[in-house]
Amino acid sequence: MPKLNLDPAKVTSARSAAAGISQEIHTFIAAHTTAAVERTVARLFGIDGVDGDGVPLANRVVEDLVRGGILPRGAGLALGNACASLALTPRQAAEQIAAGRLSLAKIPFTPDKARAAADTHADEALRRIASQRKQRERLLAELGEGPRPYLYVIVATGNIYEDVTQARAAARAGADIIAVIRTTGQSLLDYVPYGATTEGFGGTYATQENFRIMRLALDEIGQELKRYIRLVNYASGLCMPEIAAMGALERLDMMLNDALYGILFRDINMQRTFIDQYFSRIINGYAGIIINTGEDNYLTTADAVTAAHTVLASQFINEQLAHLSGLPNRQIGLGHAFEIDPSLPDSMLLELAQAQMARQIFPEAPLKYMPPTKHMTGNIFAGHTMNAMFNLTAVLTGQGIQLLGMLTEAIHTPFLQDRYLALENARYVARAARSLTDELIFIPGGKAEQRADEVLGQALALLRRVEQLGLMEAIEQGIFADVKRSRFGGKGLEGVVKQAPDYYNPFIVPMLTKKHLNGGDA
Repeated sequence: MPKLNLDPAKVTSARSAAAGISQEIHTFIAAHTTAAVERTVARLFGIDGVDGDGVPLANRVVEDLVRGGILPRGAGLALGNACASLALTPRQAAEQIAAGRLSLAKIPFTPDKARAAADTHADEALRRIASQRKQRERLLAELGEGPRPYLYVIVATGNIYEDVTQARAAARAGADIIAVIRTTGQSLLDYVPYGATTEGFGGTYATQENFRIMRLALDEIGQELKRYIRLVNYASGLCMPEIAAMGALERLDMMLNDALYGILFRDINMQRTFIDQYFSRIINGYAGIIINTGEDNYLTTADAVTAAHTVLASQFINEQLAHLSGLPNRQIGLGHAFEIDPSLPDSMLLELAQAQMARQIFPEAPLKYMPPTKHMTGNIFAGHTMNAMFNLTAVLTGQGIQLLGMLTEAIHTPFLQDRYLALENARYVARAARSLTDELIFIPGGKAEQRADEVLGQALALLRRVEQLGLMEAIEQGIFADVKRSRFGGKGLEGVVKQAPDYYNPFIVPMLTKKHLNGGDA
């Protein structure tokens, strides 16, 4: 669609303010680590599985580091030291720790050997992740994919094998993306469940085996359909970076990955989750995984008209935080939603202005556009109509990732036939309106431009305020989503530690410099 006449000076100023906000919080992040970050290093070293009590071995390793007082040095050095000194693999060291036969803190520390061993084990993981990324690129070149916006469908039975059945059906009906939504409450678990799971409430457990099972199933259906099918899960909550690592190892394609979502809607401690987000996004960037952010959720608790600028401000901040983690624009799926009250006059015009503004401000980002949910009433006919208008807005404004609205939203978890109708609706609108955008223009100075300029101006004012306050203080004041959280409250604060002077994470620099990718062996 021809562009809205947005003020480029306001856009530049907003991006500059967001960069200042992000750099200030990054200074804090860079001086700390967390239990989840160090468990992630252990997992990437090949420490998988559980002990006799069902406790993940990665958790046992970090518990040992905490007991020995050496968590601030990092799991990479501690495990590297054990491997170099005792001629063990990381997995063997973890098994001995779990059995009570080894304490990493009691092994004499030889820094040079520890770091060299850590780099060796990290390199093995980097090669495996790089191989998965290259496999995705090969399959996309071989099979191709559906046109944008990608049609995104959720499966959420609780049973991974039933999820596979539903995912195959959705792909055959036209879905480009399958999201396996997590079981209710998993974001609050400070460990990752192990193995294939067949029970879950409101979703299916995110485990590495479940990722592997669904990836294999989607690769098989992709070969049948001659179209690559993307897989999504949730790298959020108390195990954010661990799940990002599992997704990288099993070739997921997209991950919901947003600290602000966890802080505001799951009461995860903000210090913990900002640190976790940094490493998780580094992993996603290296693996070629598109992140999805959660600004769309703000409009479930705040009004979509009066709070629209908070969504835009958060998008600016998330973009800058993602850049600090090495994510290029093409992997930053910023979230927004079609959530304006349909009873308002010109609600469609307001939605169109908001969606087009986001598309222009973030032109390379594969924006994640959410369907109406807040104002769904159980009237399936009205719901289907609202979804059609959402689908039309998505096509007209060139959104990248289009989650499908269900006509039975607010009634029950969607049945297979509900998803089929949602796909049919979206595909019809996409066909019918594919070239319509080339025939339309915004009236200069009209209502759409006035609305976009108003929201952009409010977002700029808010970003300047947040830059003065600091992001943590702004969250404490309830600036986003009308939800207040304390930097010393929420879940997971006890897992935050300040890095020691000799702290070392053997993955950060190689991932940021894209080692083993496109000849990058820095």
